Order: sequence, then structure tokens, then C-alpha cells
Amino acid sequence: MLIVAGVFAFALPRVASYGAVWDSLRSMTWPWLGVIGLTMVASLVTTWLMIAAVIPSLRLRNAATVNLGSSAVANTLPGGGAVAMGVSWAMLSGWGVGTSEYVRYTLVSGLWNVFVRLGLPVMALAVLVITGRPSTASQAAAYCGAGVLAAAALTLRATLRSESFARRVDRALGRLLAAGCRLARRPPPQRAQGALADFRAGASGLLARRWLWITAAAVASHLTLWLVLLACVRASGLGQGQVSWQASLAAFAFVRLVSVLPLTPGGVGVVEAGLTGPLIVGLSPAAVARVAAAVLLYRAVTYLLPIPLGALAYLWWRRTHHAGRRDAHSPGPAGPAPHPGRVTSAGPSATSAR
Repeated sequence: MLIVAGVFAFALPRVASYGAVWDSLRSMTWPWLGVIGLTMVASLVTTWLMIAAVIPSLRLRNAATVNLGSSAVANTLPGGGAVAMGVSWAMLSGWGVGTSEYVRYTLVSGLWNVFVRLGLPVMALAVLVITGRPSTASQAAAYCGAGVLAAAALTLRATLRSESFARRVDRALGRLLAAGCRLARRPPPQRAQGALADFRAGASGLLARRWLWITAAAVASHLTLWLVLLACVRASGLGQGQVSWQASLAAFAFVRLVSVLPLTPGGVGVVEAGLTGPLIVGLSPAAVARVAAAVLLYRAVTYLLPIPLGALAYLWWRRTHHAGRRDAHSPGPAGPAPHPGRVTSAGPSATSAR
């Protein structure tokens, strides 16, 4: 809460007044707002495709429900990531996803998400090297990301190859999942402990078949999210000469790397400060207000908008889930009455006239 209050009550007002930010938002045109909407839809859909790539049996609409519902929880509650795991488990188990498949989904999607976040600064640095002179901060972020990316890749390799290392990861995952289920008031999976052994057996086959599809969907989900930021910057009236797409990519990569640490729910405050700071360097006060407006609009559509959408998705899941359970427990329709005098398989006495 101190970080959030410090950013919105002290840091951002010193950069640009909220009145100037509001004026910048009001000056945006409807065509650019439409572009922002399209990029936001693309960002959501690619995320859903990523989930469906890891769980091939899952429908796209169910992947959307899981993503929106769990994201709404993660964006609003302290420690929301653990609660979101409980919510996603409740949804996926209701659709027939078993414990081992859920563990595989959690680990594979989580690891690939971290891999892309760590690789983004490296990509941004390469772009800056090709198109211009990279800054010291971008170089440091890129080297840090490359180092942690290598460590994460080695960790994944060790998990798949070492049974003892996999058991330690399994215990940590079980404790995290149990905590999330308690907060979500859901029973934990009965076979959470030891499920990583099934993951090791199943992940190798899944990654052998679908690693390219999973990687492409993960990269696309992050790049389309950056396109939302770039569309907001352009909608605020900032051209390439003021805020280049290369600079926006570098700032986005830096913030995605920093937001790996869950300092606040959904990175609120951290993301706003991390994006605004690098993008306002050398700009006039009027342009600074436009940058602040672009960042706040970006956060409104990527952080605030998914919260009510996630609430609606959760309510839809609750209604359909409970309706399905009622149908499963209700007696089925009576079959056709047997012909008068005909003996049924239950025995001679089981006869009735229509």
C-alpha cells in the first residue's frame, strides 16, 4: 500500500498534474481508441491460446474464463497469485482436468511466462543496438534478464532430469497450492503431493509435441500487450520523434522483468512508475503529461478492465458449473414403457401396461 500511495499521491503528480493528464485523455480520437481496443483483444486472445496450447483438451472459451477469473483475483487481492491458483484449479477440475495435468499446466505456463519476461530485455537490447545506441540501464536489464533466463532454463532441465530436485520443487508447489486453496475456500487436490513425477513424465511428451506452439503463443501474448502500450502512446499524440517504439519496447521489457516480483497486486504502482520514468526523459512538460496519460490509459485497459470481466467470467462459471452438477445428480428421463405383457430384463414381475 505504501508503494501504491507513494506513486499515485506523490510521484505521478510531480511528473504531471492529473488535470493535464485528463486533458490529454480527452484529446484522444475515436479511431485511436479503436486501435487500443483491437490490440487489447489480441492480447487477451493470445493469452487464451497459450493456455489452450498447454491444455489441448480445453476449449478456448474455458481458457478465457480461467484467465479472466484468475487474473481478476490476482489483480485485486494481496497475495492474489496464490488465491488465483486455487480459483483456476477449481475451474479446471470442474472441466475434467486432472491433478497431474493441472500441475503440468501451472509449471509449463509459469515457466514459459518467466522465460519470455527474461528474454524481452535481451530482445529490446538487440533492437536498440541495431537501431541506435543503447542506454546503460537497458544494457543492465538485458544482461540481468539473460543471466536469470539461463538459470531458469537450467532449473527446468534439472527438474526434468533429476528426481530428487523434482521432489523438492513438488513439495514447494504443494504448499503454495494448498495455501491458495485455503484462501479461496476450496479443497486442495487430493494428489497434489507427488504429482510432479507425473509432470516429469508428461511434460517431456507435451513439450516435444507442442513446444513451438506454446512458445509462439507466449511470445505473442507479451508482444501484443506491448502493442497496447504503443497504441496508447500514439493515441496520446506522441510521435516517433518524441517516444520511439524502440524506447517503449525497452521500457516495457524492463517493467515486465521487474514485475516478476509480486511487490503489489498486479504490479500496481510499480508498473506505472517503471513505464513513466524512462519514457519522459528529455520531453517537454506538455509531452510528459501525454506520456502519463498514455501509461494510465494502458493500465486502465490492461489492469482495471480485466477485473470486471473476470468477475463476470467467474459468475458465468459458477452458474454453468452448478447447473451441470444439478443435471448430473438429477434423475434421467424415464425410458419407454414396456409393451403390455412383455417381460423385461428385470424379471417376469417387472411388467406394466401403458
